[in-house]
Amino acid sequence: MHIVDDSEVNRVLSFPILIEAIEAAHRRPKIAVHDGYLGDDKGQQLVTRSAVDAGRFMMTKLYTSFPGNLAHGKLPAVQAVCVLFDGNDGRPLAVMDAAEITHWKTAADSALGAKHLARPDAETLLVVGAGEMARWLVRGHRTVRPSLKRVRVWNRTVERAQELATLLEADGIAAEAVSDLDAATGKADIITTCTRSREPLVKGANLKPGTHLDLVGGFTPDTRESDDEAARRSRIFVDRRESAFDGVGDILQPIASGAIKESDVLGDHYDLASGAVTGRQSADDITFFKNAGGGHLDLMTCETVFAQLGKELK
Repeated sequence: MHIVDDSEVNRVLSFPILIEAIEAAHRRPKIAVHDGYLGDDKGQQLVTRSAVDAGRFMMTKLYTSFPGNLAHGKLPAVQAVCVLFDGNDGRPLAVMDAAEITHWKTAADSALGAKHLARPDAETLLVVGAGEMARWLVRGHRTVRPSLKRVRVWNRTVERAQELATLLEADGIAAEAVSDLDAATGKADIITTCTRSREPLVKGANLKPGTHLDLVGGFTPDTRESDDEAARRSRIFVDRRESAFDGVGDILQPIASGAIKESDVLGDHYDLASGAVTGRQSADDITFFKNAGGGHLDLMTCETVFAQLGKELK
């Protein structure tokens, strides 16, 4: 059994490699998943996410969520490991430091959604929320939409938005912090959100025709990043139906209010990757993608890391 740290994960992965691998995995039979939670989303929490790709690989990701860590500035809020097993004989293959795996798989999940749904000529990316995931989401979206020329960043704390814009500029990306979210929404071609908001931030009335909306942060029934009008105006897709309908506010709340019906969720990555459903139908479509995550994506990412390490692990 091998120990794989974050530096090795970052050394062997790239977004073109991972996005292609995740898309290919969604053309295979669906991976079985199961989650377990101890604690709550407001305080200390231990989460286990298990996934089985029958006859290929099995994996369990264990992670802790301690939001209070952020106030001290010494440790991240989320810390994690993944254990990868052989799906044929049950052998443990690797233990992987999963902090970077989480970043990679989350951003690749959204990037794959944008690959299928965003306009190919998108030029302006609006990032809502300037936390740890934001920079990764920018990298993922720019991989599938190299047409993106500028990035605008909004955060409740303007100073954090400016810090992220400065980091992006250091990467050679034209970036700026913005203070008026409604105005920035109306100028964006792609909007990616990653917050813990319990009130809608992106208003559907401000979305221009052709916008692609990528919602990452909301992960409980009462967390939400866009309003009913955003859902009502959009062609709605999710990464995995089971995940999206299992307690995700950006899907469940507009259904509960009557703004949309469950049938208005048109498909997920499995449907899009196989061609079973059509994503964007016209340049003016507003597309809505909910990144709900799941252990299957962790498994796909661990498998990709394991494959990329290849002979190094033999």
